[in-house]
Parts: sequence; C-alpha cells; structure tokens
Amino acid sequence: MGRGLGKLPMGWETGNVVVGWYHPFGVTRYWIGYLKKNIMSQYIYKYPQELVRGRLIRRYKRFLADVELEGGEKVTAHCTNSGSMKSALEEGAEVAISPVSDPKRKTRFTWEMIKISGNWVGINTNIPNILGALAMEKNLLEPLQGYSEIRREVKFLDSRFDVFGKKGEEECYVEAKNVSLNEDGIAMFPDAVTTRGQKHLDTLVKVVESGKRAVMLYVIQRTDVKAFAPATHIDPAYAEKLQRAEEKGVEVIPWQLRPHPNGYQSLGILNRNN
Repeated sequence: MGRGLGKLPMGWETGNVVVGWYHPFGVTRYWIGYLKKNIMSQYIYKYPQELVRGRLIRRYKRFLADVELEGGEKVTAHCTNSGSMKSALEEGAEVAISPVSDPKRKTRFTWEMIKISGNWVGINTNIPNILGALAMEKNLLEPLQGYSEIRREVKFLDSRFDVFGKKGEEECYVEAKNVSLNEDGIAMFPDAVTTRGQKHLDTLVKVVESGKRAVMLYVIQRTDVKAFAPATHIDPAYAEKLQRAEEKGVEVIPWQLRPHPNGYQSLGILNRNN
C-alpha cells in the first residue's frame, strides 16, 4: 500500500493526527491538507501570525532565550516565564517563537512553546490571560458559562485579576495561571516559589468574603499529564493558601489544553490529584 516516512522532520505535524504515507498518485497530499483544515477548525485560539520554528540553544537571565532558526540564523527571544521551567526546558529541543513588530522591543521574538518528548508545551505566561477570557466569552467551560460584561485586567483591592464577568447580579473574578510543570504525569503549580501567586489567593478569599464569586483557573498547556495538584514540595506556603482558599469558597478549575504552533485546542477540565 505504501511505505512509512519514519520520524517526521521539524515542523511536520498536524496536531493529533499522524500522517506521512507515500502514494505515487499524490492522494496523500490531498488528505493531509483536508486533515489539517479540519484540525484548524477545532482551535479555540489561533495565533494572529505564523510562528517561527527553531531549536533552543539556551535560556539565560530568566527572560532571554537564544534560538537557532531552521535556516541557521541565531536570534534572541523574550521569555515571559519567570519560573524555573522545570520539565519544560531542554537545550536542542524544537521551539516556536512569535515575531514582534514593536520597534521599542529589544528582542524581535517572544518564546511561545517547546516540544518535549514529542509533545508541545506552552510556556508563554501571557497566554492564560487570553484563554481565560475566551473561556468565558465562548462558554468553553461549564463552570464559567453564561457570563456577560466580560472584561480583562480588573482590579479588586490590591490585586488585578485576569478576567471579570457578570451574570445577573453575580460578579465573578478569575485569576489564570500557566501550568507547564509535569512530575510523573501530574501537572503541578507552581514550578518555583511565588509570593505574587500567594497574594492572589489571599485576595480571592476576600472576593468570596465580599459576596462575589472567585475562581482560580489553572491553564495546563501540555497533554502528557493526567491530573493536577499543587506543588507542595516546591512552595508549601502556596499549597497551604490554596487549601485555605478552597475551604473559604474559592473555586479551582484545572483546564487542560493542547498547544500547537497553529493555536490551542481545549481538552476539558482535568482531574485533581490532591
């Protein structure tokens, strides 16, 4: 019938469909195009412009990453992730970066994702803010459906939360956190001590105490995990505050997505492991 092409080169994948069969009459090319179009229609968020592929040379000074592009050019990309990026950092791995047109930026690219063991892992900590708003706007998650007057970056006391929505008299504040840490198949947060994250939990409790709804949305940007848990061994204070926040009425939603250089697919709410 045909012969397999073996391991596909960098950039040769179409999401969750395996392709790569040779056919002398060009039939394969037609079906690959059809499958890619079908998969594209499933993305809840698509990048406004095509991402650039390359290989990670190194990450340094926390916010910088050197990347070798497919053509051999070496560029420096901005890394929005201030954490350790444990389990999401591998020199020589394939990465995808987005071009930046802002002339005031010192770096021409932003690092979006990295491929670890064949799976894309999203590391841009600005993406959860966008996805959190989309979850409300498009009713993607049952616990966040039915809201209107949706706004981003809304202040409450001394904190600024990623998303705000209103449903009748109900007001809901949502804080979205990026999750890229994988330990033994469990998605965990945080991957480094986060005093800012602890402060957000304290303020979410105050949201509940004021009679409003508060949601902690963990945006899990990888597919090789089966459950979510707080990283108690990394930041025990955060884990303790999260437990207290839940006891006070803060809702926790671990949302898993499939990242890809074309965009993001929603995989639904992940189970808890704590």
